[in-house]
Amino acid sequence: MSLTETPTARRRRIPAVEVLEPRAFDSWTHTRNGDPRGYIDAHRLKELWIHTGTACNLACPFCLEGSHPGDGRIPGMKLSDVKPFIHEAIDMGVEQFSFTGGEPFVIRDFVNILDYASQHRPCFVLTNATEPLRKRRHQVLPLLDNPYPIHFRVSLDFPDRARHDKDRGEGSFDLALEGIRWLIEQGFKVSIARQTDPEEIPSDVEAVFRAIFRDWHIPENLAFTAFPDLGTPGSEDGSPEITETCMEKYPTKESRAHFMCTYTRMLVKKGDRVRVYACTLVDDDPQYDLGGSLAESMDERIMLRHHRCFSCYRFGASCSAPG
Repeated sequence: MSLTETPTARRRRIPAVEVLEPRAFDSWTHTRNGDPRGYIDAHRLKELWIHTGTACNLACPFCLEGSHPGDGRIPGMKLSDVKPFIHEAIDMGVEQFSFTGGEPFVIRDFVNILDYASQHRPCFVLTNATEPLRKRRHQVLPLLDNPYPIHFRVSLDFPDRARHDKDRGEGSFDLALEGIRWLIEQGFKVSIARQTDPEEIPSDVEAVFRAIFRDWHIPENLAFTAFPDLGTPGSEDGSPEITETCMEKYPTKESRAHFMCTYTRMLVKKGDRVRVYACTLVDDDPQYDLGGSLAESMDERIMLRHHRCFSCYRFGASCSAPG
């Protein structure tokens, strides 16, 4: 359905709790109503994401990757897996290497991968900054001497210890704050990933965070990236489908630049092979597998079929580092 919904269309919209037909079974090129889908053609590779694997020390029920201890939906990455892609990306003019999981520091070879990548480009790491980071501080600290900087974005869901710990586990809030403080004290750049509430006033929420930072002797000027609920793998939230007509409001390359698939790709390990996916949010749908090389993947047209594509459309959602 188009984003301009008629009363009839609103009545037909699929509720999140009553999924009748997963979008994974829809046509790649057309919506359920038969309209041509909106799409993105890539511009150039600026950022390469590397999925380290879905294993995590936590088991958050809302996790968009479905991660938990020992999870193997996406196997752990090794340095030997990513080296060829790092050099291919450099040849293509990549500006940054970024890492997500699971929890990257759970993966045995992650520090070796991060060490190698930060020899060549700036790096950006998503982490919960709890026990796995604490156990590997002695390995992380020498990375400050590498030629390129490493920026860590730490997940701190809400400025409320009880609410944060309800899903992440008792003590997680304080451990994350300890991790943030340690990273900053060593000289790493840090920002915060938080969750949004539908009726929130962002400045008010962030003011509460900053008061907590003061109490913990953490700088108050940390940047925030606020995320809507993106759902768990394979879920469907009933969001509107994006048509070619919807995309008429993004007529130029410049106006489409906030869509991650214009400038990013993500490496995902499938079995013993590394595949290239369109972005960080669609690895639960094999139709976003764009092949085995970065160069080939940039020639593929990305159909905005995944329900998380609507989050990018509506909110300008981006997993990239804040400017």
